[in-house]
Amino acid sequence: MIALLVITILACVALGVLRFVRGPSDADRIIALDILFAAAIALCTAAALYTQRVLFLDIAIGVALVGFVATLAWARLVELRRTGRKP
Repeated sequence: MIALLVITILACVALGVLRFVRGPSDADRIIALDILFAAAIALCTAAALYTQRVLFLDIAIGVALVGFVATLAWARLVELRRTGRKP
């Protein structure tokens, strides 16, 4: 069952990378970044289930925090670029 979960997550990663590369807008790339961070969290959770170690859940929490801050920063940068202001 965990193997099926990992295969599904890797398919989501492939689609997220495709959207990140193809774009066409900055909003598409921000959403793709969120998808990639969510997939990383899901892979950490699958690793925790497979190995029965809670360390992977701590890593998933760290990835979630970094993903949240990265999404906010990138969205802010896109907003400043569209309004023409400097950061």
